[in-house]
Amino acid sequence: MQYEQFRQKLCSLCGLCMADAWPAKESMRSCVFNTGWLGARERDLFGRERSLDDTEELRFGISRERFVGRLKKPLPRTQFTGIITRMAQKAFESGLVEAVVTLHRSREDFFFPRPVLARSSEDILAGGGSKPVLSPTLVSLQDACREGIQKLLVIGTPCQIHNLRNFQEAYPYLRDMEIYTIGIPCTDNANPRRFRWMLRRVSKSHRTARHVEYMQDYTCHITHADGSIEKVPFFSFPRELFGTNVFAESCMACFDYMNSLADITVGYIGAPLDREKMPQWVTLRTEKGRVLRDLIADELETSAEFSSGDRRPGILMYANKIIPRLANRDAAPVKPGRDVSLKEGREIADMLYETGPKGLEFAGYAVDMHLVRNYHYVKFNYPGLLGTLVPRHVYKILEDYEIPA
Repeated sequence: MQYEQFRQKLCSLCGLCMADAWPAKESMRSCVFNTGWLGARERDLFGRERSLDDTEELRFGISRERFVGRLKKPLPRTQFTGIITRMAQKAFESGLVEAVVTLHRSREDFFFPRPVLARSSEDILAGGGSKPVLSPTLVSLQDACREGIQKLLVIGTPCQIHNLRNFQEAYPYLRDMEIYTIGIPCTDNANPRRFRWMLRRVSKSHRTARHVEYMQDYTCHITHADGSIEKVPFFSFPRELFGTNVFAESCMACFDYMNSLADITVGYIGAPLDREKMPQWVTLRTEKGRVLRDLIADELETSAEFSSGDRRPGILMYANKIIPRLANRDAAPVKPGRDVSLKEGREIADMLYETGPKGLEFAGYAVDMHLVRNYHYVKFNYPGLLGTLVPRHVYKILEDYEIPA
């Protein structure tokens, strides 16, 4: 294995330059942290960049259709009802693709990933559920290349999809493959070395945790092995978790939370919070995305998007708090402990969930919050990369909040 990526400070460990089927230097040239987010890639895929005058497209990317959906018969061992996993299974079973690039769980840690090239429905099902740390998914592309795969499905994060699209266009190794992509909205993956450290400080029982998600009710939902759900309010997280070394630096420099270059994106932040039905939010972006959706159309229960509340007060409050913290890079380490007790944190979370943004407005809140934070993280830590990394719509969003760039 080549580990050229460790020479680069901003690296999401996507796996592309871990492959030895092509020179690592070519992988590096396709890295989104060298080529920049969206921009030319968005124009290549859609023939245009997103409109700065359409407030939804500005935040969620170019799409043909969006809806809330769930599988009528949920799949076992998946984090929601298993829409992504089922689409991948059907793509394989129908012959649309010959293999699926996905992740299994490592043998060392339940939450850690193991890249696989899945060649059976059982292997695809085993990829269900999130792995909330950096994942070298794209290393499996070399197996597909060597095995002569002609039709491939890749399930990936935004940085992985960016890198894949650039690499396929720029170099010959994957150029003849017909590649379909399912995108996961993604940001704030943990540094692998810090994930268990973080989970021990959040959960009452980190060893029994099986699923971790930051949900629309302003709490972290931790599902345990016995099926119980522990809800920890964001506001009661220990202070030491807000250090920038907890989340990967690559995630702090991400400007495509919504995975806008995938053929179809499946997440949850624009869906209603319903722990029983577990609906998700689906964004269909390309003709290939329509083909993937149609494979499971009869298995889906769908409903229209909705929106309520106002994201602006929460974003402005967050900006006033996070920007000075990011600017003060030389501050002394914070003392361990909580600023807000669990009881008080639950009261705040309950109040905000009752009165705050929901549906599309909550999705806009989540996107804007991360763009504000990440812009200033890059500004204060990598100012020389602002021109490369930051797409034009970020400046429009900052302007809308009257936040100086």
